Amino acid sequence: MQLNTTPPNEKLLDASQSHGASEPGKNDQPPKAETHVIATELSKEAQFKLEVLQTLIEPCDRVTYGKKLRDAAEKLGCSVRSVQRLIKRWETEGVACLAAAGRTDRGKYRISEFWQEFIIKTYTAGNKGSKRMKPKQVAVRVQAKAREVGDPNPPSYKTVLRVIKPIIERKEKTKSIRSPGWQGSTLAVKTRSGQDLSVEHSNHVWQCDHTRADVLLVDQYGELLSRPWLTTVIDTYSRCIMGINLGFDAPSSQVVALALRHAILPKTYGPDYKLNCEWGTYGRPENFYTDGGKDFRSNHLRLIGADLGFTCHLRNRPSEGGVVERPFRTLNDQLFSTLPGYTGSNVQERPKQTEKDAKLTLRDLEHLIVRFICDRYNQSIDARMGDQTRFQRWEAGLPNVPDVIDERHLDVCLMKASRRKVQRGGYLQFENLMFRGEYLAGYAGETVSLRFDPNDITTILIYRREKEKETFLCRAYAQSLETEHLSYDEAKASSKRLRNAGKTLSNESIHQEALERDALVEKKSRKQRQKAEQAMAKPQPPKAETSESVEVITMQEEPEVEANLDVEVFEPIDFDDLRGAW
Repeated sequence: MQLNTTPPNEKLLDASQSHGASEPGKNDQPPKAETHVIATELSKEAQFKLEVLQTLIEPCDRVTYGKKLRDAAEKLGCSVRSVQRLIKRWETEGVACLAAAGRTDRGKYRISEFWQEFIIKTYTAGNKGSKRMKPKQVAVRVQAKAREVGDPNPPSYKTVLRVIKPIIERKEKTKSIRSPGWQGSTLAVKTRSGQDLSVEHSNHVWQCDHTRADVLLVDQYGELLSRPWLTTVIDTYSRCIMGINLGFDAPSSQVVALALRHAILPKTYGPDYKLNCEWGTYGRPENFYTDGGKDFRSNHLRLIGADLGFTCHLRNRPSEGGVVERPFRTLNDQLFSTLPGYTGSNVQERPKQTEKDAKLTLRDLEHLIVRFICDRYNQSIDARMGDQTRFQRWEAGLPNVPDVIDERHLDVCLMKASRRKVQRGGYLQFENLMFRGEYLAGYAGETVSLRFDPNDITTILIYRREKEKETFLCRAYAQSLETEHLSYDEAKASSKRLRNAGKTLSNESIHQEALERDALVEKKSRKQRQKAEQAMAKPQPPKAETSESVEVITMQEEPEVEANLDVEVFEPIDFDDLRGAW
């Protein structure tokens, strides 16, 4: 049925005013004053209807009026057709149609407030968490409470149902509310606070989520590790992958911050990545749209948003996360499934040779993912894009050229390590690596803070705390590793190996040294020491002594002889020179 969205005639206001002023003796009063008096005599519900209908009498074009009509229907909680009928009744009957006669106790219950609060509290408490309480179970508790307080006429089951019905309806309505979705070429998403975000251009709304890559990885020594976590940041308008973070750390606000930092900064990669296309996306979002996980509800992320100038929003329902979750399936089907160590999404159907075939390190997988995103995913045409690739749509949808944010301004997104004390010469020790920073020698003895990128810790950033703020001092470089690449996970694995090896070697050497000392050095009495000294002073014919006794005497007496000797060494005298001198 075609709805009529033609704006009402301007006589609508005059008609309402004339109907309101039909009382004898009041026809000569100004219309505005009369309207004001009538409005104050109406109920709150009728006043609200009047205010909504008055927004429809302003002259406007057909499109604007249709939008106003839909907004009015949403405010009044009815259909557009019902609003049109109400406008027609208003034209013919005046404001009297808004104050329909009805019961004065409409919406109220003929039971005491005590029973109303008891019913609502019982039902609400019985449906928290995993508990599910039915209205009949609430009625049973009402009867039990009535016997306890001595009330002979407690509320019946039907009364309990009438009290609970609005709560049940609100829950059902919340479940049935859908996201606005696609409206032509524009996508609208709903936030948990009830706000509709219309995605109008690139970098307007970014989305972020985590998944565990279905690939088993090994460390640099070939030992099996586990599946890494992949965090992606997606531009909702173009569906481009703006940035990622790959690592073994579980999802947290720090991981989200690292992914955001990668998405915001321009991305450059060396020739070892073998890229055919550049990853040209960068900038900052206006809105950050995520699910309701703890990592996305943290104060840390809100602090970053306030600092960088974007607003954090939570999704209204899980089904609205398709934009950010769809690339995970593409990566799984087109990339992960072709790699050694692929586990599959189903544990029961996992290939038998998965652990034996695993040979990729975290760095290897990061190279492959970057190459897939740059050369394939962002350069592919999405089904909704038509003849534009995702990257082309991102470029075309930019309202202006994004600002390049200073990298130091984004250090708040980097991981923060424990504090370290600067050693003499400007050296620092971190993860069994020795770092040295330029101009850091002047801060020897002071405690500083370290920030680093977990993908490469051969370079760390040094900060000093001044007046409850951290001030950047300098960069520190790992000695002898300036041209190398070492991730934080690889450094931790190396530290663990060295630490374990050090403990084993130390324990064995201490134990062996104690055994040898006990075997070679034994306690002797005073007479035994005197006899040993006499034997050393007066050589005697060799006796049949064991090699062990000879070794003991040697071990005991040689240090004393060496310690007591005070020998002066003179240069040889040339007598011919002396004769010549005389």
